[in-house]
Amino acid sequence: MSSRSGTHQSLRIPVCGVVLGADVGIPETARGAVLFAHGSGSGRHSPRNRYVADELNRAALVTVLADLLTAQEEQVDLRAAALRFDIDLLAARLVGLADWVARSEPTAGLGIGLFGASTGAAAAFMAAASRPTTVQAVVSRGGRADLSGGHLREVRQPTLLIVGERDSLVIDLNRQAMRELGGETRLSIVPGASHLFEERGALEQVAQLAREWFAGHLQQLRPDRHEG
Repeated sequence: MSSRSGTHQSLRIPVCGVVLGADVGIPETARGAVLFAHGSGSGRHSPRNRYVADELNRAALVTVLADLLTAQEEQVDLRAAALRFDIDLLAARLVGLADWVARSEPTAGLGIGLFGASTGAAAAFMAAASRPTTVQAVVSRGGRADLSGGHLREVRQPTLLIVGERDSLVIDLNRQAMRELGGETRLSIVPGASHLFEERGALEQVAQLAREWFAGHLQQLRPDRHEG
């Protein structure tokens, strides 16, 4: 499917013994790639993440919005709400997706950023710790960094933590995360915003912050710097 800023593809990606659905946005000229890790109970159709992805496409960044659970697993999760909190499982699949992005056209050779929302941010931190070279930057939106266990100290990539002003619990959790993260870290609090950034103009600020962060930190990899 063509768009004004490039093309979009719906793909099925084999990862960790399962096949995951993904929507890939490809600008005409790409200077980096951003892989999304969705929050609990969400997937690649999340309107908030799709809005952010569209804005990143306009900034010449490839975006990969992938479901971290299969359709069957999502049905199980709707009943038990257990898999959405299996951060080890989600992180392993995110690592697999990052490896796919690193070796597949048209993203091979591009630096990869991770955009994690809510519980998905915990998986993003664990994946970043596992892929210190190919993953070059992390953005967390309302992220539950506390669910990533002891992996925060292993995250050396520049990390932007975005939290809504009215999300006081997550603000506290992110301030604690800042003391544990091993690399450059910044906390941006969006005025008037709650956890889901549903307030007027809040999501636009998230997209702008993420766009500037990734644009400033993603760069092409040398051929010998791939991991996995």
